[in-house]
Amino acid sequence: MNDDERFMTMALEEARAARDQGEVPVGAVIVRDGTVLARGRNSSIALNDPTAHAEICAIRRAALREGNYRLPGTTLYVTIEPCVMCAGAIIQARISRVVYGAPDPKGGAVRSLYRFFDDGKLNHAADTRGGVLERECGEIMSGFFRRKRV
Repeated sequence: MNDDERFMTMALEEARAARDQGEVPVGAVIVRDGTVLARGRNSSIALNDPTAHAEICAIRRAALREGNYRLPGTTLYVTIEPCVMCAGAIIQARISRVVYGAPDPKGGAVRSLYRFFDDGKLNHAADTRGGVLERECGEIMSGFFRRKRV
């Protein structure tokens, strides 16, 4: 198992915890030089906060830990492709790299609907890699919504 798969496995643990709490199962982990700075999971329902996506929760924790709202040299691992809001936060935090599991054809801002990090007009761009543990990341989402519809 390579580093991207290892840290995505941690993000999947967060996604499962979110699912078990009745949240949409998305998990995130922020890493610098092989050290986990923060973990996050979707918490919008529990916190009554529409911005409490896994990425935002992880970014907030990492920034507090680092004592800086900028997080250069970090990689964000997230189980599903970030949305527009989260892509904006990634840019503001100056996260260097984003690794995601499953694409989000209804809201993805990295490749599926938008290509935020390819827009040269923005003042920062993150390197991206999609499809890491894509099957596992996609299944946790599809399984969650399948059970919701029953």
